[in-house]
Amino acid sequence: QCNLQGLWKNELGSNMTLSVLDVAGTFSGSYHTAVTATNKRILVSPLQGVQQHPGTKGQPTFGFTVQWQFTDSTTAFVGQCFVDRRGKESLETVWLLREEVPSRRDTWKATRVGTSIFTRIK
Repeated sequence: QCNLQGLWKNELGSNMTLSVLDVAGTFSGSYHTAVTATNKRILVSPLQGVQQHPGTKGQPTFGFTVQWQFTDSTTAFVGQCFVDRRGKESLETVWLLREEVPSRRDTWKATRVGTSIFTRIK
């Protein structure tokens, strides 16, 4: 069974730490990105999330948001936790990053979409 709690790393070198899930499936944690589109100093940023049906599914779906502390952006991740035949866990995610823009005219360039695969470090 896949367990979200712990330390994870993605293919770009970003790290996140996820707390123990409560009975409702909610969790918190921190995200330290290895990449950014800004030249500001990267800061560890808080995240909040929820897992679907905690404790009842072997490979659950989940979602979480990251409130970036060094830029006016928010990222929402959704994904699923998988366990391979060797017992190795991975989190396969799709994300939307929304940056603040000065006006509605600029909204066309305000959202990025991507994928990330996280593997357990600890």
